[in-house]
Amino acid sequence: MFNNPFSFKGRIRRTEYGLSMIIYIIPAVFLNALVESDPSGAFALIALIFYVPLLWFIWAQGAKRCHDRNNSGWFQIIPFYGFWMLFAVGDKGGNDFGTDPKKKRSMEEYA
Repeated sequence: MFNNPFSFKGRIRRTEYGLSMIIYIIPAVFLNALVESDPSGAFALIALIFYVPLLWFIWAQGAKRCHDRNNSGWFQIIPFYGFWMLFAVGDKGGNDFGTDPKKKRSMEEYA
């Protein structure tokens, strides 16, 4: 789980995508609260610096989840498709984007 979380290549399961959403939401809420609590806007630049990798992370994870459904990563810009990806079952076996992430690995593959 969480192999190359910033890469747009490969496939991930629903569990990893759901955990990625939680990992994204917690810092995003904190950063929003930080920016809104500061009337001078001094924290806006700091928040922007942290938002760039956060957004890259969630877009990469979303693209990989789209790939598990044999769709382009651009499908995640469809409204509510991200919510759908939490519940939709991925393709069984390999598809255009890689092997099935649910496939049991043998001990030889880990070596």
